Parts: sequence; structure tokens; C-alpha cells
Amino acid sequence: MTNLNRPARLNRLLLGLFGLVLLAAGGFAVATHFGRLGVLDPASPLVPGTAGPPTWVLYVAAASALVLGLLVLRWLLAQLARRPRTQIWRFETDPEHGRTELTADAAVVPFAEELRAYPGVHGARATLAGPRTDPGLALVISVAQDGDPARIRERVETEGLPRLRQALDLDELPVAVEFRFSSATGPRAR
Repeated sequence: MTNLNRPARLNRLLLGLFGLVLLAAGGFAVATHFGRLGVLDPASPLVPGTAGPPTWVLYVAAASALVLGLLVLRWLLAQLARRPRTQIWRFETDPEHGRTELTADAAVVPFAEELRAYPGVHGARATLAGPRTDPGLALVISVAQDGDPARIRERVETEGLPRLRQALDLDELPVAVEFRFSSATGPRAR
């Protein structure tokens, strides 16, 4: 099963780099404060004199803060749109005699219902994205507290996915599975 969440890799990389920069800056400040680095004198004033900075420095600082704020806002908005875009698939053999259209979301509704019936599954969402020539399936499965993700995954791969591929007439269907654990328990046998 492949990873359809490419932005997650970029997020981890950027957050890791940002964390390293902050860690280095904090280490520099602490080492300078305790006199371990001779770069700055801990007793010297932070800014020499009492005069304000030149006007151009204020404009550069404001512009930098604005650009950084917009980039952060863009990143936050991208986090909200995590669901891949779906499309309408067209099945045409002879356009003169009509065509069949199927929304990708409608194609996976029965599959998601089937997943919800598996033992240990509390809930399931499926999103089929991309064109019919290059589709991708993203699954989010909520596992009950007593559920077994390994068994659920095996059943998805051996039963559910082959039926879905057959129904959609696809040889290959890349899948990304995300398991989320629920506090709910599955039904108990008495």
C-alpha cells in the first residue's frame, strides 16, 4: 500500500527543520548567557545607545513579518483540506450510444459500509481520488479499543480491495490506510 499523503512528508521535514533552528537558537542563547561562548559579552547591553533603528529596518521587519504570516496562514489552510479531490469517472465504449458516469465518492460508499461491518471496526471513510487511469484510494479506519488492526488490514487486502477492484474494473488501485483508535469497544459475545 502506498502513501497518498505527500504533503505530510513536507510538513514533517519543514517542522523538523524549524525545530532544529529553534533548538540551535535556544542553545546559543543559553550558552552565551552562561559565558560558554565568547561571541557576545553577557554584561553588554543588547542594543548600543538609545537611538531608534533606521526607518528602512522597520519596513523590512514589517514586510518580513507579513510574508511569514501569510505563509503560515497558507500552511494552516492546507492542513484543513486533507481530503483528496474526487472526480467523475466516465465509462465510454461507444459515445454515440451514450455513456455511463460514476462519481468516485459513490463508487466507494458500499466499500466503506463493508469495512464498518468488519469485527473491531468502529467506523470507516474511503476516498477515491484521481482519474480512472491513475486512481488512488485513501482509507481512514477507526478501530475499536479491542480491535486488531493487523487482522483488519489483512481482511481489507484479501477481501474488500479485490472486490472493489473488480467492481471498478481496475487492475491496480494504490491504497493508503490510516488507522485511528477509538475509545469505543466492539460488540461483546454473551
